[in-house]
Amino acid sequence: MDSELRRITERVRAALTQGTALRVRAGGSKDFYGQSLQGDELDISALRGIISYEPSELVVTVRAGTTLQELQTALAEKGQHLAFEPPCFGPATTCGGMVAAGLSGPARASAGAVREFVLGVTLLNGRAELLTFGGQVIKNVAGYDVSRLMVGAMGTLGVLTEISLKVLPRASAEATLSCAGLDQQTALDLLHRWGGQPLPLNASCWLMETSAASPPGHLYVRLRGAAAAVEAACPRMLADLQAMGSEAARMDNAQAAPDWNACRDQTLPFFQVPAPEHGLWRLCVPQTAPALELPFPTLVEWHGGQRWLWAPVSALAQLRQSAASVGGTATLFRAPASADVEVIQRFSPLQSALSDIHQRLKHEFDPAGIFNRGRMYIDL
Repeated sequence: MDSELRRITERVRAALTQGTALRVRAGGSKDFYGQSLQGDELDISALRGIISYEPSELVVTVRAGTTLQELQTALAEKGQHLAFEPPCFGPATTCGGMVAAGLSGPARASAGAVREFVLGVTLLNGRAELLTFGGQVIKNVAGYDVSRLMVGAMGTLGVLTEISLKVLPRASAEATLSCAGLDQQTALDLLHRWGGQPLPLNASCWLMETSAASPPGHLYVRLRGAAAAVEAACPRMLADLQAMGSEAARMDNAQAAPDWNACRDQTLPFFQVPAPEHGLWRLCVPQTAPALELPFPTLVEWHGGQRWLWAPVSALAQLRQSAASVGGTATLFRAPASADVEVIQRFSPLQSALSDIHQRLKHEFDPAGIFNRGRMYIDL
């Protein structure tokens, strides 16, 4: 155990003895995300560096405080990447925060989520015990894969110290198609139809930037895969778009790539706060769910599975009821500065059975409740 990990372990041990709450933090790029920030800061940013990288095995192991940019640079040098496209909310974004938040980018619907690429983790639990779960190969466990349980846990179960990830080669070809003048339901119908065909559909984004009643929007679709597959799909999909009387074209990759990165990192103009009282809501719904009748600016990703809206906190009940009606959930992703987040459930409330599972997991990994109190739910 090196000196920095020893320091963190002693800090956790002291907090356990004193009953002190700790707020696990590295880069702080996601301080806005979650219910509340409580406790003394436990800085893990010094746990940094790539421990091992085997390009031929498609596996990399990093310390939790390693910045996402550092990891992505190393992977790019070998023509590889994180296929789930994690968002980077500034240069301080770390790999530990990436796993703890469990957020994926535009390719999530096609490539998979963060948890599907986590092979193993080393974790400091609430008893100050250093535990290792999983390993560096895909089939490395029998029974429950505890390492994936840490994805999206928001640091409530322990301190991630090391993470092993599966990486993939970059696709040999890529193309982006753009189409103006499509309303949301028409775009969703088209995406669902394409999704049932052998097309290299990798990501999609439908955008409506005004709050007027369902004006036509703009659809962007990204294809990735073998060059022959991408080139064969482009004219076929453009013909589908043009048959609707819409203005469709293939974008230059040099222009499209920065736009997809901006969508991933939420730096598109859409993600600028439209009004001081508005917060950014994330609706996760089945891809086949219809367009929801909500009078708010909307951006749709994941072929319909993820929908971003700007709406006031007063719309909470409306948004959650609308999402629940199609089997989904609504999260207040970025709260307006004026909102009292202490009394607003940022995440959709859990059903009693799921709440019980969360409570038992919390007690097993962090019996004294010292890590990130109230970060996910007010009572957890």
